[in-house]
Amino acid sequence: MPTLNDILILLPEFYLVAAACLLLLLDAFMKPAQRPLLHWISIAVLLVAIYLVIAGQPDRAVTAFGSMFVRDDVAEIIKVFALGTTAMIFVYARPYLIDRKLLGGEFYTLMIFAVIGIMLLVSAGNLVTVYLGLELLSLSSYALVALNREAKLPSEAAIKYFVLGALASGMLLYGMSMVYGASGMGGTPTLELAQLSHVMGYTTAPTLLLFGLIFMIVGIGFKLGAAPFHMWIPDVYQGAPTPVTTFVAAGSKLAAFGMAYRLLADGMGDLAQHWQLILAVLAVLSLAIGNLVAIVQTNLKRMLAYSTISHMGYLLLGLSAAGPEGYAAALFYAICYALMGVAAFGVILAMSRAGFECEEIADFKGLARKAPWMAFLMLLAMFSLAGVPPLFGFWAKVLVLEAAIHADMLWLAIVGIVFAIVGLYYYLYVIKVMYFDAPEEGGALQVQQDKPLRLVLSLNALSLLALGLYWGPLLAWCRRAFGV
Repeated sequence: MPTLNDILILLPEFYLVAAACLLLLLDAFMKPAQRPLLHWISIAVLLVAIYLVIAGQPDRAVTAFGSMFVRDDVAEIIKVFALGTTAMIFVYARPYLIDRKLLGGEFYTLMIFAVIGIMLLVSAGNLVTVYLGLELLSLSSYALVALNREAKLPSEAAIKYFVLGALASGMLLYGMSMVYGASGMGGTPTLELAQLSHVMGYTTAPTLLLFGLIFMIVGIGFKLGAAPFHMWIPDVYQGAPTPVTTFVAAGSKLAAFGMAYRLLADGMGDLAQHWQLILAVLAVLSLAIGNLVAIVQTNLKRMLAYSTISHMGYLLLGLSAAGPEGYAAALFYAICYALMGVAAFGVILAMSRAGFECEEIADFKGLARKAPWMAFLMLLAMFSLAGVPPLFGFWAKVLVLEAAIHADMLWLAIVGIVFAIVGLYYYLYVIKVMYFDAPEEGGALQVQQDKPLRLVLSLNALSLLALGLYWGPLLAWCRRAFGV
């Protein structure tokens, strides 16, 4: 039976479930003129959730519901940034949704349910909780991608996402079932990640365990968007409404890191010598495919999609180090990428309006002349994504490369450095178009005048510079979470 302590440990999650249900009721009974209030209520809900996560954080890791749920510093950091980036996306999305007549309770409710999925996933202490959180996030994301039912492209993207996501979830579940079966060969079968970490020492079916591990890595690779499991990313990024693309780029990547850490470090820690090399190979493939294919893209959302694949390669560099230093660097990188991705897509949202998506690179021609501040914010986002010092993205890359070197994988760090230089090209191309190309005659460039959007976007982009100059406290927080 659940105890009061169990409920208190899950208080932020229970609060968000209740808030999402309340938003559904408000949306059903509000008059059309009152529905814009849902926007501000939803942002307030997320801000209160951040407070509950931070204020209720225990001094040491605690578990609830028979170790199915873990509340520790790693989960706290990911939850705070997942909730924070989602609140920023709500601010950026409002003008976009109003222009396309999509502003309604279903967007906010689905986003909050997706965030609940992230929070369950990163606090999973059991294979069942991993799958529950993953499916809650995935099902909400499928519906969000198809939010604009009047357009053809979002529906097509949602179907591709659903089919490939279902395949990946099935492979992940199949791998979990193998691992569970192997844990019962020579011992008591268990679903708890903490107990699974010692299975290799007593199981009489190590081959079954290794096959299960491989299937689980396939599921992790799909959720990260790592090559060769990246085929869904470009179509979903381009086809989904831009606010949803922003969430998939930022929030779901934080969730994927949390899932990878729980399954591999907490659950399969004794098998690190087996999954280290697999992750290293996935990192190389992601860096190569992501950077090389991004060069030829003319659609900015597709370019950022392939950019995401390359960034997941850098995140895998940290994970493949298979130690506290590597995990801390990978978490730091996931946070950095979330902030950079939200800033870049935020500029696209600020330039979009009804009938004009502003998603082609050519659409940004002469932006520095027509809207110099917006061009500067995009420059900060592009330079940070490229890893140009002293911006935030530079230090994130340095830390994962350093972790790979300390793990005796110098060859992997060299590959990362080479493709960081390759990746400079397409980021600098966007800056060249904004600052050196003449604006088109009668061009459609026009910046949204929504004051909250402009304010939050400015703070978001400037934080990339501020964190680049003063990144120590955030890194210390990440390292403390892993006991470094």
